[in-house]
Amino acid sequence: MDFFAQQARVRSSSRRLVVLFVLAVAAIVAAIDAVVWFTLGHHPVDGGPARSNLPLLLGSSLAVIAGIGLSSWFRIRSLSGGGRAVAESVGAVVVPVDTRDPALRQLRNVIEEVAIAAGVPVPDICLLADEPGINAFAAGYSASDAAVCVTRGCLDQLTRDELQGVIAHEFSHVLNGDMRLNIRLMGLLFGVLVLAIAGRRVIGFGGGRSSRRGGGGQVVLIGLALIVVGYIGYFFARLIQAAVSRSREALADASAVQFTRQTDGIAGALKKIAALGEGSRLQMANKQEVAHMLFGEAGRFNALFATHPPLLQRIRALEPGFREEELVRIGVAMQRAAMPAAASPLSASAPAVAAMRAGVIPGAAIPPVVPSLLAGALASAGTPAGGQFQRAAALHQALPTRLREAAQQPESALAVVLALTASAAGPQPSQRRIIADAFGDDVHQAVQGLAAEVVKLPPIARLPLASLAFPALKQLPPARQQTVQNTLDALVHADGRVDLNEYCLARLLRLQLSEAQQPRRAPVDGAKKLPACRASVIMVCAVVAAGGCSDEARARRAWLVAMQSVFPGEAIEWTPPPAAWQAPFERALDDLDDLLPIAKELVIQALVAAINADDLVSVEEAELLRVICASLHCPVPLGDGVNQATA
Repeated sequence: MDFFAQQARVRSSSRRLVVLFVLAVAAIVAAIDAVVWFTLGHHPVDGGPARSNLPLLLGSSLAVIAGIGLSSWFRIRSLSGGGRAVAESVGAVVVPVDTRDPALRQLRNVIEEVAIAAGVPVPDICLLADEPGINAFAAGYSASDAAVCVTRGCLDQLTRDELQGVIAHEFSHVLNGDMRLNIRLMGLLFGVLVLAIAGRRVIGFGGGRSSRRGGGGQVVLIGLALIVVGYIGYFFARLIQAAVSRSREALADASAVQFTRQTDGIAGALKKIAALGEGSRLQMANKQEVAHMLFGEAGRFNALFATHPPLLQRIRALEPGFREEELVRIGVAMQRAAMPAAASPLSASAPAVAAMRAGVIPGAAIPPVVPSLLAGALASAGTPAGGQFQRAAALHQALPTRLREAAQQPESALAVVLALTASAAGPQPSQRRIIADAFGDDVHQAVQGLAAEVVKLPPIARLPLASLAFPALKQLPPARQQTVQNTLDALVHADGRVDLNEYCLARLLRLQLSEAQQPRRAPVDGAKKLPACRASVIMVCAVVAAGGCSDEARARRAWLVAMQSVFPGEAIEWTPPPAAWQAPFERALDDLDDLLPIAKELVIQALVAAINADDLVSVEEAELLRVICASLHCPVPLGDGVNQATA
């Protein structure tokens, strides 16, 4: 899947959504004005000529527009907490990090593996515990505040491969910018529906007035009109919801296949939805509000209102030879599987069975090398390839148990990231003083206790461990999170020189924590063109070239390769990055984040060209590219290549 083309598609969908919503609001205003004119505006006053209708109609128009606008704003504002707020608004509960339920443990493992492969922080994990249907959704404003929510039916009915397919589908929405559009759509739908709610209240007021004093008939008529017009508006809003959602779901199915490198998982989940009596239906009262962001249909809707392509169409897109008769066999197999299984003497022990269900492979080893980032990395932007998924699973399973458990709780996760950011040989005296001054002796001692295991980690495992710790870090109070960000910077500069590994980790965590604290302020796609950011492109490419080469001559050659990629034919003079490169580098990244998606693609192509100029990719270069891509909100994970660099 072309990530940058999908980003452009999301921008187009956003513009189309605004246009369609404006047209729907205009139609509602016209209908309300017609009712107001008929009931109040065209009658003569005391036998004289009819009064002017303009002030009355203008007032009703402004009132309707203000009501819809304020209601939409209020609903979107109520979801400003990001993905978790959206999930909780429909009754989902957060899955505990220390859960002992094997099914929930498996869910957490799968989501963590997918996040590592995608190069994004682990999202909040939520469960709709009372929903037997097979369904899921992802919500949030950016990857840093995302939440992935599944129903109990997913855990009860799906195999691990099928669950992986569903989660990979949802992560495509996380990576491709669909989530912010989904939240906007939730708010707009609520704004239109609020007219019907207001109509019911007006009828109640009019009925009471009529019974007490008489004369409430006109008020009741206005109330009825509000209900009718409100639901007419809701009818058109549902059409908008379906139109915006359908094409994205087909793309997300294809992304899940590219991600997991197999069709059996997501196709199997879709088949079970088709064969299961509950299907993907939800029982919650406000299911229509999230229908456009679900894995499957929220209920039985007319084809006109369907937010997803027909199930058989989705299945056959994945398995062209699939026959509908096979659903009967699948349904029978699911019924048999649901029956209590007789005890059988299995050779595997109970703990081993539980471990296998949770996806833990005893004795798994961390991959000793990091693949080269070739130009093919761009093809996997937003949708990691299957090899990345397998490596991510191996990394996740092979992380030391003590570090994985420490990453699950806020205070111990704090110690983990501080130990990761400290010197590769362990916290130095100056760094230990910084930690003790910022957080006290308890955290300082915890960091010391974890340092020995952190030092033994292969460099390739550093960012995955930080990704696992991120959900716990988000639970720290805002003031403590700010102290974390300040302390990470101080640790990087403690010895007077900036180690690239330390800088990458600190920059990534600062960026993610900042966006998680204020989800609605997460940047949206920019509108700048490449020439407007010329100096920033030159600066970022210079830092990447210098960071990956041992001498200035090689750095200059790598930089020239990048310049010819992004500014072909132009003569640009090489200027090495300054000694204090961090501040101008970050200003340049902020500037590049305002580029159009297609321009970001050209920049990343240039960076990949610079990194591969010497046909060797170090872990430091791979991490730097990942940090740059995260800063540009273009998640480009490690690519599949033929060249390798030692870890």
